[in-house]
Amino acid sequence: MDDRQQETGASSYEGRQEHIPTLKLPDIESFANVYEGKDYTIDFTIPEFTAVCPKTGLPDFGTIEISYVPSDRCVELKSLKEYILAYRNLGIFHENVVNRILEDLIKSVRPKYARVRGDYNLRGGIKTVVTREFRSEAD
Repeated sequence: MDDRQQETGASSYEGRQEHIPTLKLPDIESFANVYEGKDYTIDFTIPEFTAVCPKTGLPDFGTIEISYVPSDRCVELKSLKEYILAYRNLGIFHENVVNRILEDLIKSVRPKYARVRGDYNLRGGIKTVVTREFRSEAD
């Protein structure tokens, strides 16, 4: 770490994740919600999520939980599976995984409410859980 990094608290990985918001990933496809107007919750649990630590190159394992209240569209599961598999060899921080998944979910189905939680396996004596929520301004 150089003197500037020590002064600002920045790591040597500063700026190396800036491409994540615009990175091309498979689309999360959707289908029409024939029960639009009825509030109900859809929950997905992905217990074998894998990505790569951008610092070490080692795999990160965890569980991704997605919960949402649909508006006019619902997530198509096969496309969600393909989307999640795209992370398998991607070097990405835990925080960026959760934020990117939520943003792509919002773009796909415009939910009334959504929550994404990344519960990562213990690594180096530290357990990480990252959660982000969204509420539609229309509600």
